[in-house]
Amino acid sequence: MNDKLVFLGLLYFVQGIPYGLQSSLLPVYLRGAGHSLTRIGFTKVLYFPWVLKVLWAPLVDRIGTKRRWLVATVSGLALTCLASSALAPEMHIWGVAGTLLAMNTLASVQDIAVDGAAVGLLKGRGELGLGNTAQVVGYKAGSVFAGGGLLAVIDVAGWSWMFMLLTFVYAGVALFVWGATVLDEEPMRGQQADCSKRAGHGTDALMPWRVWRKLLAVPGTAWTVLYVLTYKLGEQGAVTMFPLFLLDNHMTARELGFWNGVIAMGFSICGSSLGGLLLAQFSIGALMRRVFVLRTVSMVFQSSLLTVLEPSPLMKGMAVLSMSVQHFLGGLITTLTFTTMMHCTQRAEESIQATHYSFLATLEVLGKLTFSALAGGVVDWFGFQAAFFLFLTLSAGTALHVYTATFTGALREHQLKEQPK
Repeated sequence: MNDKLVFLGLLYFVQGIPYGLQSSLLPVYLRGAGHSLTRIGFTKVLYFPWVLKVLWAPLVDRIGTKRRWLVATVSGLALTCLASSALAPEMHIWGVAGTLLAMNTLASVQDIAVDGAAVGLLKGRGELGLGNTAQVVGYKAGSVFAGGGLLAVIDVAGWSWMFMLLTFVYAGVALFVWGATVLDEEPMRGQQADCSKRAGHGTDALMPWRVWRKLLAVPGTAWTVLYVLTYKLGEQGAVTMFPLFLLDNHMTARELGFWNGVIAMGFSICGSSLGGLLLAQFSIGALMRRVFVLRTVSMVFQSSLLTVLEPSPLMKGMAVLSMSVQHFLGGLITTLTFTTMMHCTQRAEESIQATHYSFLATLEVLGKLTFSALAGGVVDWFGFQAAFFLFLTLSAGTALHVYTATFTGALREHQLKEQPK
């Protein structure tokens, strides 16, 4: 079991690196180089391959083995980082954008392969729980490493040396995967699964509209679709723009790398881990009501800090507290959200459950990316104060949406208990 956890944790770690680079390091680096918030916001469009991964997931399932897909994608990430080391963001912004787009594409394919490997490797409730913990912690640790650790040293090491380091990290992981013994039985299992798919789902493959009709007919799907598209709107705008406000007024890039990229992300990991523990003790409806109200209150506090423009130790302390609380609640909400998605998927018939969950997961990514790409433009047009009032309004609206559903909609407790056995 330990070999499986190390294997999965390491793969999810390197999968989180592109997210950390783009969400934490790149915005601060570009802002320091004088780029507008609108341009920085539009870099979120580079995450788009994650929205499209549902289109090439069948290719990963049916061609080759998981080991080959993992070695190919991780090796590709190493080569992409090597190419990035030869670029300067100040002079080659489009080249940097192209390499980040390639990294997101490769990481999204890697995600399909490693998820498929995890399904085959993890057996029983105990292994599933530990495996999913390795997924969350590994991914966020990779994000912290790239977005916080590297940002803290980029002024000393420089852009080129930073990406050379990542090249060696990815190359080492590719060699590790190639020799990993945990996948030794994977080719035979993959062939059996492929034969089963061809035998059982040939009709649906020829007529995919039947599957989509079944997906939308699953009870609670309409509410869940709206929820996953909107639940992060206000939070995502605040998490993206507040560090840039601090960079303009209160903190250096190195300070932000430590406080926002390391400490705050550490709180996010704690929130994600706590979510699983709380779900074993309390109902999901009661938890979601309280946590969404707390998130709205935390955004009121964070928005109030925008009125303080003079740098001071007290302001920095309040800013760090605000970011930490926001990331903690965000991590907790993410765990609750994926549990809600799974509850909805469990109402579907078994033959379409995997497709149903992938459909919801793709929309969850799409909802976050769309608003992240627009948040910088909103701030450039209306200013930080007006933009954060919009973020706060969106957050409060989502809290109301969730609060209502726990009493009269898809999150009613008796509905969540009606699951197929």
